Amino acid sequence: MKPAAPVDLAYPFTGPWLVQNSPADRVPSHGTRLLATSYAIDFTPVDGNGRSAGITLASLFRPEPPEYFVGFGRAVTAPVSGLVRAAHGGETDHAAFRGFPSIGYAATQARRAREGWLGLAGNHVIIESGGLFIALCHLQFGSVSVHPGQLVQQGEVVGLCGNSGNSTEPHLHVQAMDAADPERASAVPIAFPGGLPRNGTVVTA
Repeated sequence: MKPAAPVDLAYPFTGPWLVQNSPADRVPSHGTRLLATSYAIDFTPVDGNGRSAGITLASLFRPEPPEYFVGFGRAVTAPVSGLVRAAHGGETDHAAFRGFPSIGYAATQARRAREGWLGLAGNHVIIESGGLFIALCHLQFGSVSVHPGQLVQQGEVVGLCGNSGNSTEPHLHVQAMDAADPERASAVPIAFPGGLPRNGTVVTA
């Protein structure tokens, strides 16, 4: 079946962010079509040198506090104007894991998968615009500043970048859907100004 036309989004942040898991490189972008993630994209906030945090040998073996990363707490903004349909901010930010697979993290990842959307998305906001639903995920604990039923304008701050849900380091997951409930929705392609960026690109908005 031919995919729907892409929904045009503004970048939901300012400053430099590294593109990961882009649908410009493969679909499904995250290796699964579950929870309407086929065309989802990830953005990791970085510094002027394109790094999310300094890395040492210890980073490969030990978890790191999310506060160590330059983008933890960076503002996340609405990529469209619309109506907030969901807003959840009560999940804690866990440690980051950038190195070799961790038995401890693998165990918590399995638990989050069993919990479904909330366990994977963590703190999130879903905005309805033009009959489509845009999800912004992995926000910082306690940072969600909007509520369901609220009208928001494109560029308005809705939360802060965090490390909640299924996230190995602070980043922002963005996806579009044709329904508010990711358990029942189908994925919708997305587009950004200048086109859909590829993996490894650093975009600055």
